[in-house]
Amino acid sequence: MTATNLIVILALGTLAGGSIYALREKWKTEERKNDPDAPKSTLAADAPSKTPDGRGQP
Repeated sequence: MTATNLIVILALGTLAGGSIYALREKWKTEERKNDPDAPKSTLAADAPSKTPDGRGQP
């Protein structure tokens, strides 16, 4: 096996692994967005505030 073959195999393997990871995370995100029982992010505009005055640290 030459160095060129090794580099090509590693590059394609990394590309495939990254693509699979990205697709899996995309599907998980879409499932969470469609789940009405999932807790809202604290960054969401309509999420409940964690502080009494609604601003910054308590």
